[in-house]
This record gives sequence, C-alpha cells and structure tokens, in this order.
Amino acid sequence: MPGTKTKEYYTGLGRRKEAIARVRLCPGKGKIRINKRAFDDYFPRETHRIVAVRPLEITGAAKKFDIFANITGGGLTGQAAALKLGIARALLKTDDGLRIALKKVGLLTRDARAKERKKYGQKRARKKFQFSKR
Repeated sequence: MPGTKTKEYYTGLGRRKEAIARVRLCPGKGKIRINKRAFDDYFPRETHRIVAVRPLEITGAAKKFDIFANITGGGLTGQAAALKLGIARALLKTDDGLRIALKKVGLLTRDARAKERKKYGQKRARKKFQFSKR
C-alpha cells in the first residue's frame, strides 16, 4: 500500500526471577530505550548496563541495531539479566550463525534460579523458629 511505512524488527523474550523483558531489535545506530526511557537513566548502575549489553558486545552488533524494550516485574538486577536474554534471543533471529558465539559464553541459557517458597511451621524458606527446651 502506498504511504505505509513498514519497519523490519526482530523480537526476543527474556526472563529472570520475576522480571520479564520484551525486546525489539530494529536496524539503526545503537540507541537503547527501556520503557520509553533512556538506557543510562533506567539502569543507573554501570554493572547493570554491562550485563544488559553483553550479547551486543560479543556479536559486535552494538552499533547495528536500535533496541526498544518493555520490562516488567522484579528488581533492577533481574531486569538487566532478563534484558540480556531477550537481546540474545532477538539477535539469533537476525543471524542464526551467532548461535555458536552466544552459546559458548552462556547467553542463551535462562537462569532458572528463583526465590524458594516459604514453608509452613517456619519463619522463611529455611529459617526455623527458635527452639525452646523449657
């Protein structure tokens, strides 16, 4: 249709703990926006920013794509790890040859660790109530 602007993009979904990141990769110059905010504004800690863009550094695609992500749930550490997995999965859709490089570093594996549930008769998941002999 004339006048219709179609933009090609690749999607990826990342999860970690309670955080869910829905990522879209569009061909561009390397701009990253998270929940309509700037990347540096959303992740104030340098460690979170390093974790999140690791797949881009390994594949050398840092300046090839603009990234738009919607992240919900969890804390900033879990959100950064979820974003990392989402970016890695979206990069796979751009070029399947990147699988070897990403898998070698462990970026395609979902970190399945989650909070252990609280058990009845205990204070928390593992902590017991204080025992009193008398």
